[in-house]
Amino acid sequence: MNEATRAYIQRHREEDVRQLALKGKGKGEVDLPLALQQIAGWQTARRKVPTWAACDGLLYPPHLNMEQCSSEQTAHYKASLLPSPSNLHTSPFTFIDLTGGLGVDFYFMAHEVNKAHGAHKSPCLYVEQQEHLCELARHNFALLGLDCTVVCGSAADVLSKLDHASVIYLDPARRDLHGARTYALEDCTPNVLELLPLLLAKADRILLKLSPMLDWHKAVDDLGCVSEVHIVSVHNECKELLLVLQQEPSDSLRLVCVNDGAVFETSPSMGPIEEKGGPVDPSYLYEPNASIMKAGCFDEIADFYHISELSANSHLFVSAHEITGFPGRSFRVEAVTTLNKHELKTALQGIDRANITVRNFPMSVEGLRKRLRLKDGGDVFLFATTMSNGEHRLFVCRKEKV
Repeated sequence: MNEATRAYIQRHREEDVRQLALKGKGKGEVDLPLALQQIAGWQTARRKVPTWAACDGLLYPPHLNMEQCSSEQTAHYKASLLPSPSNLHTSPFTFIDLTGGLGVDFYFMAHEVNKAHGAHKSPCLYVEQQEHLCELARHNFALLGLDCTVVCGSAADVLSKLDHASVIYLDPARRDLHGARTYALEDCTPNVLELLPLLLAKADRILLKLSPMLDWHKAVDDLGCVSEVHIVSVHNECKELLLVLQQEPSDSLRLVCVNDGAVFETSPSMGPIEEKGGPVDPSYLYEPNASIMKAGCFDEIADFYHISELSANSHLFVSAHEITGFPGRSFRVEAVTTLNKHELKTALQGIDRANITVRNFPMSVEGLRKRLRLKDGGDVFLFATTMSNGEHRLFVCRKEKV
């Protein structure tokens, strides 16, 4: 990158990339496509990976790679899953990322490994089969002060030549040759199911990142050696499904649901779900966060917090007393009503706008809003659902906690 391009990036990196593209013709020595790519990359990094954005001189790949990379928040969480050396068989501790990509996950995980072990020669290996990403990784890791080894090669080739590792991390590509998204384990690259015997033979522990769209129950069944499932959400949007695999059998599956700072951990029941009806006129209503919803551990939530599910398909919970620390949203119930016109008029008196949620209910949000003649927004929350006895109810609530 020449000096003119570097100066252009520094001068315009806060500006709209599309506008710069329109105005940027004829800039002489400035490599405009490269400059725009770097500006767009930095703007994405500022949002997703602020530690990187704060480091001048980093180079960023095309837009798709930036959008697909992990956020700093989820990368820190993965770093927290690295086991203590005392819990593993290998010495010294070694960490290998077989699908390096942009290297966000690798950077934060390797940084923790280096910090914990203080090795003179880093025990961390970054593997990536695309040479341009390896070049970026070498450049960026050096600027970030990360001591590691970068290898250009396929996951399968490197794995076949590997002696042994304490932890291997994989984030298989979830797009096919035509760029379409894939979700099944066997459709990802590399194919983890094919590599699994070799992975288990070469590593004490494997950390596997998968699409949050994947059915985690099926993934656990397909792999057969999963000891932990971590469902990670950010701002109540499910972002990642993380599986911990190990050769040694585990007595029970550990299921961890994470949403920002809220963590709920359980060993899920594999038996049939018994439908339980809750009280009709409770004082508090609870809506689980996105990770709980993805996990489907509703019986465990009910048992742990001593709350009742309105019905097996509503995924809404109620209690007579306030529950603190619930992993989701909490509401104080002001009224519970049927859809009878007279009851609705009484329950909604003085309310002209509300936030509406429907769960296991025969009407859409738009349809119910039109019927109730309410505008969107405000501090009232309406939950429309079907009770375990088949009756429809509308819960009129206000948020208990911000």
